[in-house]
Amino acid sequence: MDWDNLRYFLEVARCQRISLAAQRLGVQHSTVARRIQALEQELGLRLFHKSTVSGYSLTSDGLNLQQRLEPVENRLLAARDALAGKARPLSGTLRLGCTEAFGSYVLTPLLSQFQACYPDLTLELLPVPRPISLSRRDADLAIALERPQRGPYWCTRLADYNLRLYAHADYLSAHPPIEQIQDLSQHRFIAYVDDLLFSDSLRYLEEIVRSAPVRFRSTSVIAQYQATLQAQGLAVLPCFLAQTDPRLRCVLPEQIELRRRFWMFCHEEQRHNPSLTRLWHYLKHAVQERQALLDGA
Repeated sequence: MDWDNLRYFLEVARCQRISLAAQRLGVQHSTVARRIQALEQELGLRLFHKSTVSGYSLTSDGLNLQQRLEPVENRLLAARDALAGKARPLSGTLRLGCTEAFGSYVLTPLLSQFQACYPDLTLELLPVPRPISLSRRDADLAIALERPQRGPYWCTRLADYNLRLYAHADYLSAHPPIEQIQDLSQHRFIAYVDDLLFSDSLRYLEEIVRSAPVRFRSTSVIAQYQATLQAQGLAVLPCFLAQTDPRLRCVLPEQIELRRRFWMFCHEEQRHNPSLTRLWHYLKHAVQERQALLDGA
């Protein structure tokens, strides 16, 4: 396959606009459209849903292609940096904003490994239960549950992850058995504060059991995790947070599984920052290597 066609495809997949992709690539709008059409004809696949309102959104085949291409792109960019002599020691400060549990339990170990390779680089991690605003310069790099819908951002899908229903072993032994979803109506739950949710993707219980009796609420998933450890009730938790804790039991694992996605993005002007691009490609590779943890395997 023609790598230029693939490169143009990746740019359109990230910004969802032909005109913006052309601007970033430094070519004409018609050139990008022609490249995308050529790639779709070569593969015999439809890669984008095209809309005058929402722009170019990936089809399932397009998403599959993006997931396969990005590791190749990462290796090419790393090779380019090394050959161009850019693999010099990095310095300065980078601030990374992300969701609370992912930042604390997945990213922190990864960032420690990254910093061991670049000891002159200072990293600031903001794992917070709220959205990070790059327009207000809250951070240089953000990882969020939702892709930014507008703005001059460089964006990529970082990883998908699973959530399941968990309870402490002591809670399960003291309450009626749970053999099917209907049995959940006899139990109490731990959840987010509804009117303070920063993303609709956090409305987990609505997908499992309606009118669930919630006895403890918190804006913090780590607080929910701690409440679950105190045997206060059932909670939907990320597998990367709960699956490795032997005190917790997964409830109805064959029937209840939710899947969500992390997006990573930065401001367009930061795209050529050597420190940020090095961290960007490192995280893409390192998080992909930990997909089993995110899946709760």
